[in-house]
Amino acid sequence: MKNIGIITSGGDCGGLNAVIKGAAQMAHKNGAACFVIPNGYAGLYNLLEFDSLIELKPERVDSVSSNLAGSEAGHSRVKIKKIEDPGKYDRIKQGLKKFNIEGLVISGGDDSGSVMVDLSQQGIKCVHAPKTMDLDLQTYSVGADSTISRIASFAEDIKTTGRTHNRIIVMEVFGRYAGHTAFRGGVAADADAILIPEVPVDFDILYAHTKKRFIRRIEQSDVKAGTYLIIVAEGLKDASGKELTDDSAGIDAFGHKKLAGAAKFVCQELTKRFKADAAIKEFMMKEKMYVKGLYEIPEVRSVTPGHLVRCGHSSAYDVNFGKEAGAGAVLLLMNGMSGVTFVGLSDSKVRYIETAEAIKQRFVDLNVVAFHETLGVCFGRKPGKIQPEFVKVTGRIERHL
Repeated sequence: MKNIGIITSGGDCGGLNAVIKGAAQMAHKNGAACFVIPNGYAGLYNLLEFDSLIELKPERVDSVSSNLAGSEAGHSRVKIKKIEDPGKYDRIKQGLKKFNIEGLVISGGDDSGSVMVDLSQQGIKCVHAPKTMDLDLQTYSVGADSTISRIASFAEDIKTTGRTHNRIIVMEVFGRYAGHTAFRGGVAADADAILIPEVPVDFDILYAHTKKRFIRRIEQSDVKAGTYLIIVAEGLKDASGKELTDDSAGIDAFGHKKLAGAAKFVCQELTKRFKADAAIKEFMMKEKMYVKGLYEIPEVRSVTPGHLVRCGHSSAYDVNFGKEAGAGAVLLLMNGMSGVTFVGLSDSKVRYIETAEAIKQRFVDLNVVAFHETLGVCFGRKPGKIQPEFVKVTGRIERHL
């Protein structure tokens, strides 16, 4: 294999440039050329129309910063199967033939991975370098650590304004129907409550926890200052199983419902309970905070960092994993593998699994949730009980989540 194309697809995140750099460097090491196919699957479909492609020669690779988030190759959200062109696969194959590209390294999440499975079944050789900030594939995926670190950093920062104004802050983050980023980012930021799709929220339980902890902090502060932080995953559900999202947000290119509005819904539910609770008026008056008609209950405010959690810079972990994933994907391609996902390195072993298995959604382990409930975090339910088992590990410990 002498010519390899690289595609990054889906949502952007940290570590993608490291995937590109690792793939190009490994290709060079093995006497192959590596080319950028711009703008994800849209670029792949339109490859036949390109006059030339950028080859990632050593001097061009030098200008790619592994530390920067986003992708030098560009992205798009395009599902090949949905293209209304009966000759779409032949068109793609002709485009690859035009540039003598014999195999593809594709970095993407579950949606991009499903397209890669489709392409592989059509006889196009490709290997998947797993990427998703949502952390919901069966293997670690580049971008997750960077995003979780940024969520934790923003959440820590927002506490300063929360404490200044004695507010309850509700911060909504990405993750769709898996709560990994909210969970891990919230734990890292010492959030008081973490609401994830895997645990339908009981707002009465959340309110009781909020009220007790918020009041305690105000009462114990010599300047009567306190805050309470809630991290909310966008795919949140209430105790009845209803999605707490804005139905007017529409759907994306893969037919998924766009999720938004969970944080505002949480604010409404807490505010409603503050207004109905006579003890809150007594508390506000006791702490000399009460102003009739203007400041009768604590303020509950929402904030949504949105795309700020997926941009900027990559974590060191994601740069390391990204380079290994890109380089490992090239080695898999050059050794006749296709339709597989890079998992990791173990000594000299390049580990991989079938992509169809890799992209099956993985959810937050509720036993781990229960563990953190014992440490005082509220997940909007009665705390679960844990029965810990103690297992002695012998031999080499694999890197794992």
